[in-house]
Amino acid sequence: MTDILKRIKALARRYVPEGLKRAVRQLPRLKTAGRFAQMDRRFFDPDYYIRQNPDVSASGMEPFFHYENFGYSEGREARFFDNAWYLNKNPDIRHVTTDGLSHYMRVGKEEGRLARYILVRPIVEQPERLNYKRWIMLHGQPSELAAHVQAADVKISLLMPVYNPEPDHLEATLRSVVAQTYPNWELCVADDASSDPEVRHILETWAKNEPRLKVVCRSANGHISAASNSALELVTGEYCGLLDHDDLLEPDALVHVAQALKLYPDADLFYTDEDKIDDAGLRYDPYFKPAFNYELFLAQNMISHFGVYRTALVRRVGGFREGFEGAQDYDLAFRILEVSDPSRVVHIPRVLYHWRASAGSTARSLSEKSYALDAGRRAIADHLKRMSVDAVVTRGDPRSGHYRVRYVLPTKPPRVSIIIPTRDRVDFLKLSVASVLDRSTYPDFEIVIVDNGSREPETFAYFNALPQDRVKIVRHDAPFNFSELNNIGARHASGEILCLLNNDIEVQTPDWLEELVSFAQRPDIGCVGARLWYPDHTLQHGGVILGIGGVAGHAHKKLSRNSIGYFARAVNHQSLSAVTGACLVVRVEVYAEVGGLDEGLAVAFNDVDFCLRVQKAGYRNIWTPYAEMIHHESVSRGGEITPEQQARFRKEVELMKNRWGEILTDDSAYSPNLSLEFEDFSYAWPPRKAFPRCAASPLGLAAVTAKLA
Repeated sequence: MTDILKRIKALARRYVPEGLKRAVRQLPRLKTAGRFAQMDRRFFDPDYYIRQNPDVSASGMEPFFHYENFGYSEGREARFFDNAWYLNKNPDIRHVTTDGLSHYMRVGKEEGRLARYILVRPIVEQPERLNYKRWIMLHGQPSELAAHVQAADVKISLLMPVYNPEPDHLEATLRSVVAQTYPNWELCVADDASSDPEVRHILETWAKNEPRLKVVCRSANGHISAASNSALELVTGEYCGLLDHDDLLEPDALVHVAQALKLYPDADLFYTDEDKIDDAGLRYDPYFKPAFNYELFLAQNMISHFGVYRTALVRRVGGFREGFEGAQDYDLAFRILEVSDPSRVVHIPRVLYHWRASAGSTARSLSEKSYALDAGRRAIADHLKRMSVDAVVTRGDPRSGHYRVRYVLPTKPPRVSIIIPTRDRVDFLKLSVASVLDRSTYPDFEIVIVDNGSREPETFAYFNALPQDRVKIVRHDAPFNFSELNNIGARHASGEILCLLNNDIEVQTPDWLEELVSFAQRPDIGCVGARLWYPDHTLQHGGVILGIGGVAGHAHKKLSRNSIGYFARAVNHQSLSAVTGACLVVRVEVYAEVGGLDEGLAVAFNDVDFCLRVQKAGYRNIWTPYAEMIHHESVSRGGEITPEQQARFRKEVELMKNRWGEILTDDSAYSPNLSLEFEDFSYAWPPRKAFPRCAASPLGLAAVTAKLA
């Protein structure tokens, strides 16, 4: 008997796919374990799986085979038709068939019958520092500052369009509003002619028992923009927050909005962090956002949930525009910004909104609503046109469902001077210069090589062979000082724009200068940085985050090329406090305005310090992923090895801390809920003080405490 059992176990290990075994272990997270019996090839949705995973389509592999054998263990999501639900919802067909999917696809869809899908989200092993459930228990509790907020005079209206939600989800949403600890609210609901009579019954029942609930029932379906405008007509509050009909608010969500209003009474727009919640009530995937970040906002709707707007401005801009359904709030935010200002946008760095992740929801994937993607692109393009900005809006990285803005260069683009400090290691210098000369498509640039005491004959032979009409050689024999070398190069430059470039950078994208200059030419932008890869094609530079490791670190360092990073921040253009000097583009006038690089910072942090001074002068610094290079990193100098080098490094760390102080631990482009120990956007344990903040005028801890006293 023992031998037979062993053989059965061996066969099971061999023939039962690992993905299926792991899915069985996930069953407690689903509402009913019996549902798993339907999760077989018959009810698997291959179209959804391919939309989620374009690489599977490219591979030619059959989708269900890929999911069973690879996809589940890789953490990929799939969905299955809920056969039992469909049959129970349609008792008239149960005597005809047991295959609800076939019936639905054949006639049910055309007859207007509803269908539901089960979404399977695999459990993927993650470091403990990414254990969100534990993080919520320890650090996701109500803020101690909530006690300072009293029942203010400000009424906050919640605006909710409704159309055929799951009744239990609608009930949960209503409960989350009524449970608010801030009392001065109203909920304005517009039912967009829901075909399910239970929806109206629920709304009417709740309205009888809750005087703060206002309901209007539209006679005809007009989609979400029209329904939102109907709800807007009911609003009497000074501010209105946008709430979807199946999502949830934290009980103290409006308390934190009231707290932010106390700190920033002139603000026009507030937004919070958010996470997702599945049908089993499990919270996951928190988006810990930065302070308002215009370039990131042009790539993705980072405001989204929970957005709270000054009602007068919403009405002033005409409310929600029809034709932008699926991105109507994105379009609204752009129009609000045009009559307000980014300095009047306040971020509340707490998870106060839970986005329902059901089948068909954009919380799962924007590919669920492709019309929303097109509406978002048009919203951005319209905004830029109204602002008289000459730009083209396209889809960004296809994995993200986000956007890319490409500013148009003038007919005669500005001349660029590329400054490359070097000392021997001609093998790398050759690679770098050749990649610039041979691959770059930009029409007007020069290279200024600042030679810092080369000694090898091969180096001088190479210098002599370079085209003199395109390359200048400037000699500077002195101890290595990166800041000084670049300042010397800038003095010998003839271009209107400078590009600081390390001698170990290899250009990958031919239009790298077009991309960087398109940002740098704009009058409100200072430094622009590129996406740099290590030779093994992991990420070396995705921008600089202040405070990591004490002073600053590279965002998403060592990230796989296959990953889009934390909420696609590794593939979207965005404002950052700093970018690396290994490839940095800036206008000559900006470089001169702040005095160039600080020569007191000979090796470390001179680029960070320079960017911070540029930011302090009123410019935004930008990182773009669309200019790509390989960075062989410090091949000329090597690491910090000798006692003298280590002492110099410690001195430069202290200089930065003394000069910039609190800014180094409160980067507006990063969340106080994210780690300063790691570069992978893992959670902070515990978070730093999570006060509402405005990127244009951040309040320090002392100022916040004083205003709340």
